[in-house]
Amino acid sequence: MNAIRIGVIGGSGLYGMDALEVHEEREIDTPFGAPSDAFVLGELEGVSVAFLARHGRGHRLMPTELNFRANVWAMKSLGVEWLISVSAVGSMAIQYRPRDIVVPDQFFDRTRHRVDTFFGDGLVAHVSLADPICSCLATKMADAADEAVRVDGSDDAPKIHRGGVYLCMEGPQFSTRAESRIYRQWGVDVIGMTNLQEARLAREAEICYATFAMVTDYDCWHEDEDDVSVEAVLETLRANARLGQEAVAGTVRRLAKDGLEPPSDCPCVDALKYALITDSSAVPNATRRRLKPLLAKYLPPLN
Repeated sequence: MNAIRIGVIGGSGLYGMDALEVHEEREIDTPFGAPSDAFVLGELEGVSVAFLARHGRGHRLMPTELNFRANVWAMKSLGVEWLISVSAVGSMAIQYRPRDIVVPDQFFDRTRHRVDTFFGDGLVAHVSLADPICSCLATKMADAADEAVRVDGSDDAPKIHRGGVYLCMEGPQFSTRAESRIYRQWGVDVIGMTNLQEARLAREAEICYATFAMVTDYDCWHEDEDDVSVEAVLETLRANARLGQEAVAGTVRRLAKDGLEPPSDCPCVDALKYALITDSSAVPNATRRRLKPLLAKYLPPLN
């Protein structure tokens, strides 16, 4: 199998890729513990891809239980440079209907119990997160989703929305009605429980990251719609599973067509260049070893 440069993290409702030609399943040990599941390595559209079920197959892990560092570190160790995320979200605005897809470009953090940096333990780094989504990848993903919808051709086909604010809440409970109403006043567009930590860590790992936010419900603010429930979410996800997989495959095709190389002017690829604050001579050897996939091009090798 060729070098793996594309990773896919599948969220609620996307625990595998039907079109993925599987070559192997690989358990990856990381300095941060075990990832969510074994990585499924194979080919999609003739391109080597690593797939990970975010919540584990069978949906065994709550959002707060996810080992985001292990998941992203493992992707980096495989050589992944493009990371496509798929996740279920609630709509916070009337124009985002269930079954629509939003490709957000911003995040707002409402989590409380999560580690979301690789750094510390003697090494300080401050990456820029002003624009937390890779615009190059997001454009390719939105184009791929648009193409998948055009192929669908039905009158009630989902709409693709480019840009928007994803509010990341802690969970695992859904919002209270008061929270939902306040979030709408803040101007957020969709609400979910997983993607912000992935985006933060992917930027620290210099991986291009963007997400397909698959709208399943109107949270609990919409007076004319039922309040969000697991049953309703799963029903919508099943209805939209094919579109999600086709959008991922279309993204892979577009990346392959352009040679799989991130643009040299993409801010993701050298996010650590000016972010590492600690003098290299002061960085503990244990920290260097733990972060070797991230630091190899910036810090001298260990003796």
